[in-house]
Amino acid sequence: MFNIVQDPMLRRAAAKLGLSESMTALLETPYRIIQVQIPFRLDSGELEIAYGFRVQHNASRGPYKGGMRYHPDVNPAEICSLARLMTWKTALFDIPFGGAKGGVACDPTKLSQAELERMTRVFARKLSSAVGPKKDIPAPDMGTNAQVMAWFADQWGKFEGYDPAVVTGKPISLGGSYGRTEATGTGVAMVAKHMCDALGENMPGKTVAVQGFGNVGSWFSLAAQDRGANIVAVCDQWGAVQCDKGFPADILRVAMEASIRREPIADALLSAAGSFRISAEELLAADVDILVPAALGGVVTDSNVNDVRAKMVIEAANEPLTASASESLKDRGVTVVPDILANAGGVVVSYFEWVQNRQGFRWNKARVHSELASAMQRAFDATWVASGRDCTKLREAAYLVAIERVSQATEYRLGISD
Repeated sequence: MFNIVQDPMLRRAAAKLGLSESMTALLETPYRIIQVQIPFRLDSGELEIAYGFRVQHNASRGPYKGGMRYHPDVNPAEICSLARLMTWKTALFDIPFGGAKGGVACDPTKLSQAELERMTRVFARKLSSAVGPKKDIPAPDMGTNAQVMAWFADQWGKFEGYDPAVVTGKPISLGGSYGRTEATGTGVAMVAKHMCDALGENMPGKTVAVQGFGNVGSWFSLAAQDRGANIVAVCDQWGAVQCDKGFPADILRVAMEASIRREPIADALLSAAGSFRISAEELLAADVDILVPAALGGVVTDSNVNDVRAKMVIEAANEPLTASASESLKDRGVTVVPDILANAGGVVVSYFEWVQNRQGFRWNKARVHSELASAMQRAFDATWVASGRDCTKLREAAYLVAIERVSQATEYRLGISD
């Protein structure tokens, strides 16, 4: 058994809430860890074996919910931490789900479409008894997409019977929800606007650097631009580009299309007048109003946190700041909007998709967007009030709200409530 990484924010909130050590340990550790072999054939006919994981952290407030990622660095410890994070997200947004996470340790960019399908179908078969609309509902994550969810749902249905609610993030034609693709990035932009409003500042004119231009970073950029922000620096895994005047929307859309094709975005961005290449390190150190890490976790650490000059950091990725780096920024008075608040738009609209599937009724895009906006506003308001309207205490406040809700539900489920 590997060591479960402790959650310092959970323990801090638990102490304030007066939770016992037993309850704290119950909330910190996962209910179930599943590890499976995934044997599948490559196009060459050679047998390949990948390893997949599904961690079901807590289901006190509803079925497990969380993404499924395909990435070479997938490992049980990382998946456990992300599953726990999902529990706090769903609780903060008061949607009736728990938290889970899954993934396969592989490089999807090195697999053909046929190989990805074969691997996904084996993974779905191995997990078929552990997931379902009332048990655990996977969704897309890093390295996966609507097509992967379609394969997963189809294979699961061969064993358990057809039910589109087994996964979310599906293609529209298979029961997916309008607005799901852009939900996470759009939600980040909504929270950015709420944060500016709460601080008595205007979002129009704010300069923004976006680290990572995948689904979340690209949709955030467009949604933030719609709200008046000026996107002045962007990067992907191949490089970074800066444009002090701000990138035009049409160029950002071309860059988004390149990202979807898994191609470098620099060529598109460099077509903007006045644009020039910078390093990834220079982007994180850009002199901007808002820095948005929207790629992998752990990009701002003790080694580079002092280089960050942004006045606000919005965690569009999961855990992009290490705990010590976040504390360092807090001590400097930098506003850090935590991931469990900022990037939960995807799971919120996943919940809407699940509801629509269960109802057998589809909402139009306007309703999805309106419901998402309301959910983001409610969660921000709850966090802002719990923080005492202190922009340096947002992470503590978000965890306090979420963990109180999960602990209360757990107590009722266990029958140990007063």
